[in-house]
Amino acid sequence: MSDSTAADAVTALLHAVDTLDWDGVLAVLAREVRLDYTSLWGGEVESVAATEVVSRWRGLLPGFDATQHLTGPVLTSPAPDGDGGVRCVTTVRGYHHLADGDLRGTWMVAGRYDIRVTDDRITAITLHATYEDGDRALTELASARCAAGTGGRVAA
Repeated sequence: MSDSTAADAVTALLHAVDTLDWDGVLAVLAREVRLDYTSLWGGEVESVAATEVVSRWRGLLPGFDATQHLTGPVLTSPAPDGDGGVRCVTTVRGYHHLADGDLRGTWMVAGRYDIRVTDDRITAITLHATYEDGDRALTELASARCAAGTGGRVAA
């Protein structure tokens, strides 16, 4: 696998997330993905089936009126364990915008992604969050919109 193919998988994932292209997300995820969002949400690192990753993201992201994940260049290097995988590192700012009546807000998370790609599929995602801006509580409203089937981009 080439470094550019691995970097393209990272870019494809974030574009698919922002356009709610769940088939596109599944196309770049391995069957099981090691997720580490502990720097943002706490909890534990976990291994999750790709279909469960999509289910979780579908339960949140369409509830926002818009999301945009902006990354810097994706730097690639051989995976440290030497199994032929590629380590992809990039800075990220994830914007999550919600407008509901008089409520308009954006929650932004800044940090760095460390993503592992093996055989053209993403096998691990680690977010190293460095700071947030805006209202994290917007995630609760976005999730509620998804659960109710209304608001945001739920119908998309």
